[in-house]
Amino acid sequence: MSSRSTSRWPGRSWKSRIAVRSAAMTCSRRGAATRSTGVLGQADEPMYGYQIAKRLENGGGLLAGKQSALYPVLRNLDAAGLLASEVEPSVAGPPRRYYRITDQGREVLRAWGESWNETRTFVDHVLQGTRQ
Repeated sequence: MSSRSTSRWPGRSWKSRIAVRSAAMTCSRRGAATRSTGVLGQADEPMYGYQIAKRLENGGGLLAGKQSALYPVLRNLDAAGLLASEVEPSVAGPPRRYYRITDQGREVLRAWGESWNETRTFVDHVLQGTRQ
């Protein structure tokens, strides 16, 4: 591992870093995973799947009409340790699974943000070069 990789994951063993990256990359929909983690990163309290789906739909149409596609992503993020969940009874209907972002999830979200910024900067430079 390069020193750059290590600096993004201070205090983490190489096995832990690989596991987190692998889990993040194997989510069935990386965009949904990133946005779901982002929504929960901004939330003041845990949210259940339908709330997350609605927030994603209102924020740009992601998963419009395909809310069921979100649940496997949430389960994968939960299994990877990026989210934590618990089931609570509901006054109307079946019990609901509430999700919240974990400290590890915040680290990964920060790393995804850094990666996005690096990619955006690179693309901006490429596009500026083609305009000249």
